[in-house]
Amino acid sequence: MKMMKRTLAVTALCLGMGSTLLCASDVVATVNGHQITKEDLNAFLQQSMPNQPITYDMLDPKTKKKVLDGLIETEILSEAAQKAGVEKDPEFQRMLKLAKQKLMINAWAKQQFDKIIVSESEAKEFYQKHADKFAVPARVHARHILVKDEKKAQEIIDQLKGLKGEALKQKFIELAKKESTGPTGSKGGDLGYFTPKQMVLPFSKAAFALQPGEITLKPVKTQFGWHVIYVEDKKPAQTIPFDKVKDRVIATLKQQRFVEKMKQETDLLKKNADIKIEGAESGKEKSTK
Repeated sequence: MKMMKRTLAVTALCLGMGSTLLCASDVVATVNGHQITKEDLNAFLQQSMPNQPITYDMLDPKTKKKVLDGLIETEILSEAAQKAGVEKDPEFQRMLKLAKQKLMINAWAKQQFDKIIVSESEAKEFYQKHADKFAVPARVHARHILVKDEKKAQEIIDQLKGLKGEALKQKFIELAKKESTGPTGSKGGDLGYFTPKQMVLPFSKAAFALQPGEITLKPVKTQFGWHVIYVEDKKPAQTIPFDKVKDRVIATLKQQRFVEKMKQETDLLKKNADIKIEGAESGKEKSTK
């Protein structure tokens, strides 16, 4: 209870001190009188890994030390650069101006992006109009035995012809391990699931023509050699339900509208701007107004 009261008192004190002062727990290090806070570290992490919502408190001790060391070095080096008068250098000023412009544009663009709202009904309408974009193509799970000549492939087929069901599958796996020259031979020729476009045309055409539990009765030729194919399973093409892709649809629509909006904004700003292109860059002085 005493500990809880103490914690609450510290929290209240921190809040009461206002934004100009920091609680001791927020200050992680001090470099030449300059405080490095958790907020600084979180900003550093966000900049370094923008696609990963990681905070300093989420890191393990070893990583925390690396991140803190990095920020300490940044502080020390920036101080050294400042003392050397880098800020007064014309080239630095040009680079600073460009960096500032880029940061401002990015911040402004993010504001524009955040303002775009896509309703669920709009997303559903887009989904219905572009259902093919959210379709999973047909897939087949197959095994194969690859050999160098047609005669050998036919001999393997002849050994398998009279078999069915599990007996056929086990014999196929046995022969694949023994005879196949392909990299999947040691795995019983297992290719896993694949779509029609993931295999060369002759192989894909032969595999998708089979039903589960069947083999090709004639050797299949490709640029890799001669194949005997066994199909374990087939999955028909299907459309992914809207609920499972809703977030992706909304993100797609939002991005499309953002691109359109930014182009319109840019065109309008250019139209209303006083732009002069002079000298050799234009052949003659030119103004947009």
